[in-house]
Amino acid sequence: MKESMKVIDLRSDTVTLPSDAMRGVMARAEVGDDVYGEDVTVNRLQEMAAEKLGKEAGLFLPSGTMSNLVALLTHCGRGDEYIAGQEAHCYRWEGGGAAALGGIQPQPLDFEADGTLDLEKIARAIKPADHHHAVTRLICLENTTGGIVLPLDYLAKVREFAAQRGLLLHLDGARLANAAVYLGVPLAEIAEGFDSVSFCLSKGLGAPVGSVLCGSREFIERAHRWRKVTGGGLRQAGILAAAGIHALEHNIDRLADDHRNAELLAEGLGRIGELRVSSPRTNILYVTPPAGTADDLREALALEGIRLGRGETIRLVTHLDVSREGVERTVEAFKRYFAS
Repeated sequence: MKESMKVIDLRSDTVTLPSDAMRGVMARAEVGDDVYGEDVTVNRLQEMAAEKLGKEAGLFLPSGTMSNLVALLTHCGRGDEYIAGQEAHCYRWEGGGAAALGGIQPQPLDFEADGTLDLEKIARAIKPADHHHAVTRLICLENTTGGIVLPLDYLAKVREFAAQRGLLLHLDGARLANAAVYLGVPLAEIAEGFDSVSFCLSKGLGAPVGSVLCGSREFIERAHRWRKVTGGGLRQAGILAAAGIHALEHNIDRLADDHRNAELLAEGLGRIGELRVSSPRTNILYVTPPAGTADDLREALALEGIRLGRGETIRLVTHLDVSREGVERTVEAFKRYFAS
């Protein structure tokens, strides 16, 4: 198909399609019953992910939402509390699962401009030992947040902060690989010190399904039960796990291409006077058109085969199915819209 005929979907990096090579390894995957622990491909994926994150063990789950939920259910009991960002995925975008299914209370705090949670604000949010309060048990961070990468020195401070207060740490690492490529460090360096890490395979890494939850062997053993309780026990899941293995082997370093394409997209759109455009760190940028024009802009670009996210401020996400030519075509489509 000619580049001019392809749909350019910038809504999210979850829209990627498995490559022919990925489909091939899925078709040839050796499988077994994973509920019995007999799917060798799932076992290999779990071991690979855990090794890359510097953890003892991993657990394959159907989605990042379930991975975060299982982590919360494993770390916290009914009446416990977790602290997270006001816009954090595990708080705002996962259906209130921890509260609905686990009786776990969220304590949201506003993110700082750099995507961090201010440690002084966290300290004030921690509940004192009093029967009137929920028990603060866990701090949840997200990396990246809106494409922003958490600084390594901040992560070191959070680890020390949590240890001093006897709190556990969970990392929603849905785009952890993007953060690692941006910083030029191994995944394990970012994951260090977290009691659990949810690592997504179905965003920039291009697998069609799945996340891996990683932590200590004891934590993963307990998480295994919660995966079953929440309906995540799969049978011959090696077909899906094979895609994850292929993603880990082939699609991490290439995330740098997505980051460069996001920069090119921001540069091109930044030359259009009617737009306010953010500066991307990784593969996500935000564009704000003149008030009241976002819906019309979306409809106009959709007619040219370009899909944009919702909202008055529009999130654009580059990924392995968005080429440099696709970026250039998108910029030209924006220019035509505002020229008319």
